[in-house]
Amino acid sequence: MTLAPIALFVYNRADNMLKTLECLVRNTLASETELYVFSDGGKDTRSWEEVNHVRQELHRFQTLAEKKGTLKRMTIVERSKNFYLERNIIEGIAQVFKQHDRIIVLEDDICTSPYFLEYMNQAFDLYQDNPQVMHVAGFTHLSLLNPLCPTEGNNGQPPVPFYFTPHMGGWGWGTWRDRWQNHFVHYATRAEALKGMTDNDINAIQYGGAFTCLKSLDKQPIPWDICWELAIYKAHGLCLTPGHTLVRNIGLRSGTHFRSFDLLQHYLYDREPMKHPLPLTRVEHPQKDPHIEALFAEAITDWGIRYTPLGKFIRFFYKLLKKH
Repeated sequence: MTLAPIALFVYNRADNMLKTLECLVRNTLASETELYVFSDGGKDTRSWEEVNHVRQELHRFQTLAEKKGTLKRMTIVERSKNFYLERNIIEGIAQVFKQHDRIIVLEDDICTSPYFLEYMNQAFDLYQDNPQVMHVAGFTHLSLLNPLCPTEGNNGQPPVPFYFTPHMGGWGWGTWRDRWQNHFVHYATRAEALKGMTDNDINAIQYGGAFTCLKSLDKQPIPWDICWELAIYKAHGLCLTPGHTLVRNIGLRSGTHFRSFDLLQHYLYDREPMKHPLPLTRVEHPQKDPHIEALFAEAITDWGIRYTPLGKFIRFFYKLLKKH
């Protein structure tokens, strides 16, 4: 098995980054894996102070990793100015692909299961010669598998260890060099991104309006993830996705993980990662499952936010006030 390198993209959140790194080195294949860290530069005096603190922690962690052998190699790339997330990620991926034919991508707030690297590398080997499989996701909005027992489903349902979908999960993911270089385009405008797409295409990629991802095309620069989502859709590609998440995002809401909002809301997909290895097998003719696609559309409605009775009450009056 040829192990994929990891590209980790960081900015100014030292605490989240260290938690991400600590989870990463607890992975079963970490000591055999190369890690590239791309540290973006600051925008102003305050952010440069935070960036410099991040870099101090990175070098401290690198020294410990070398001493303990927790990583095969750790390379730190320090940007001399603020690249912004999109440029940092796109150029970082390009740099790794100069030497490797596959890549695992993490941002600084993604805590991984100890079996995340096993799953990713097994997926790369199983589907390296099937160009239809363009993306390997570590995250899923769904829970189709018991995280404590990979041979059991949830809620009495049959277990689904993994599935294929056109939707790519961007929290802990990977791809092959040929898929990325042949299909990824960083679009400059909405019109360029949607060129050649029909109303049916737009409806399909947004799951009938449940997943309003194309709103991202109005941002400048356009986020990398919607560009990759469109690339996969246009190429009729598929994403290999686990039946239960192998990662957890700890960086949303300033890293509080929604605790301060528990009285008002929670995120349906915010779950503990798998506690056991995830079994993978090769499927000769992968295809999406309409039932799972419908489950995703249901889960992503309102971006997965589910309100408590108090939250619904406050939200009702908030929306009422906005109208006036």
